Amino acid sequence: MDNLPKRTLGRTGLQVTMLGYGAMELRGAPRARDTTEAQAETILNAVLDAGINYIDTSIDYGVSEERIGRYISHRRSEYYLASKCGCLVGAPAVRGQRSPHVFTRDNILAGVEQSLERMKTDYLDVVQFHISPSQQTLEENGALEAVQELKAAGKVRHIGMSGTLPNLKDHIAMEVFDVFQIPYSAMEREHEAIISTASGAGAGIVIRGGAAKGAPSEGKQAGLQWERWQRAKLEDLLGGMTPMEFILRFTFSNPDLDTTIVGTANPEHLKANVEVLRQGPLPADLYNEAKRRLAAAGSAPQQT
Repeated sequence: MDNLPKRTLGRTGLQVTMLGYGAMELRGAPRARDTTEAQAETILNAVLDAGINYIDTSIDYGVSEERIGRYISHRRSEYYLASKCGCLVGAPAVRGQRSPHVFTRDNILAGVEQSLERMKTDYLDVVQFHISPSQQTLEENGALEAVQELKAAGKVRHIGMSGTLPNLKDHIAMEVFDVFQIPYSAMEREHEAIISTASGAGAGIVIRGGAAKGAPSEGKQAGLQWERWQRAKLEDLLGGMTPMEFILRFTFSNPDLDTTIVGTANPEHLKANVEVLRQGPLPADLYNEAKRRLAAAGSAPQQT
């Protein structure tokens, strides 16, 4: 097992590898391309063999939780496990549609119990509220009391929020969340300032989208990310890096990051991501110049 660089996940004290694994890639049809059971078994064990110790999943991610339970529950001591709550238990996945969410006490308790059963574990290291519900939603439906009850029972170790602006400001002020999962990459730096605020308040920071969903590349020359990449004119800063390598190292360079979750079902992609992590953060002068150009191209922190 490789000894990958780690950071402390905020006040949780968990020592997490800076590269985590996002198990959404294992959700299968109908929400995504299908992956076989053999592929799922191979990639999950490859993740642990590489030394990655943080796995993120969700009730919403199709058969992802079942596959974690089926193929790596016997290695439970090797990884921290994070899932979501508020996802409607028993709702079928529909291609092209977001799954419904219900932040009531009963649905949250049922969801966590289902996740524990599916993943063949007695506890979740982190349970995160999904899709950034408002403070009012959390308080009026007994959602916070439900997760605190689960924590008291030892079924959840730490409480998190998968959040976005504008609700993140209220979430931080509530002082009940140990971990925040927040979207961020070089191409989408809108949450950079609020990430710093959350980290400064003592919370652990989990980045999603830190590899920019594949990064701008040939065949993906469309959308906001590609437009910003074109405007930023970063090619002379790459020094032999691919755009994907550059963007992932940019994410690792953020001092407030504890881990970034990147999903893949391809062992070669996984290996390449681990190698990027080993290269470390970008040199400070290159990082600062990249941020300057990206801001001029429209990828800048949103003022909160």
